[in-house]
Amino acid sequence: MDLELELVADGLGFPEGPVAMADGSVIVAEIIPACMTRIWPDGRKERLVETGGGPNGAAIGPDGALWICNNGRAFSYREQDGLIIPGRTPADHEAGSIQHWDFARGRLETVYRECEGAALIAPNDLVFDSAGGLWFTDHGCDTPDGRRHGALCYAPAGGAPVRRMRHGLLSPNGVGLAPDESCVYVADTWLQRLWAFDLEAPGRLAPQPGYAPGRVVANLQHYQLLDSLAVEAGGKICVATIVNGGISVIDPDGSVEHLPVPDPVTTNIAFGGADMRTAWITAGATGRLYKTRWPRPGLKLAFNG
Repeated sequence: MDLELELVADGLGFPEGPVAMADGSVIVAEIIPACMTRIWPDGRKERLVETGGGPNGAAIGPDGALWICNNGRAFSYREQDGLIIPGRTPADHEAGSIQHWDFARGRLETVYRECEGAALIAPNDLVFDSAGGLWFTDHGCDTPDGRRHGALCYAPAGGAPVRRMRHGLLSPNGVGLAPDESCVYVADTWLQRLWAFDLEAPGRLAPQPGYAPGRVVANLQHYQLLDSLAVEAGGKICVATIVNGGISVIDPDGSVEHLPVPDPVTTNIAFGGADMRTAWITAGATGRLYKTRWPRPGLKLAFNG
């Protein structure tokens, strides 16, 4: 199946983290200029806030504010064949954080800088559960001596300290919850793997079988990398895919369908609209935001704008 894509906006500085709003607009993170931008249905752009660092995934929280994963500028970028391609972590990489943008007050705050006494490395993507708790991935980063591994983290509602739920993950990126919140999905970029971590309660992982940190839902073949994700109402997981640009639709049984997008660094997808069948897709290398009708409804998030 091919998607019928409508170009909504271009000229974006490596867009990520689309958030579909009730008024038909979409908020995206522009990583390179380090800002959050609102894009209206006619393509008009409105800069909301300059975040510094590298804004990445974003979501509306239970307080109605915009919550932002900031990776602290964990990627370098180069131009190649007319495309913007992300690369290794620059030497001056700052520690990342979780930020909070209050629409009403026009105020940006940093909410979390550390987890269990250690500085966050490069927060990448986030999702709220129905209890108001925040799941987010810390992607890790490159160093001259190798890779600093990442983690899956959870911040309980009410401002309790962040907990590291799974550590030692190679490159955790996209994160999402199953429709019944029975598990949390994590896309691991460099492993080309979609993990599922079963839950026994909000913010509490169930015991995992055997020696694995979680269940392997799917491993992609050949060389294609996983980025951020969104979940369909029926339970399929839609993961933005790099190199083989597009959306990999992964069934919980492990079967995969690839839907191409004309950008080798497709970064994210979000669902919106009255029937949740409007999909917004960010294309990083070409700096574009696309809109399309999805074949099935997306999952309505616990909190929406």
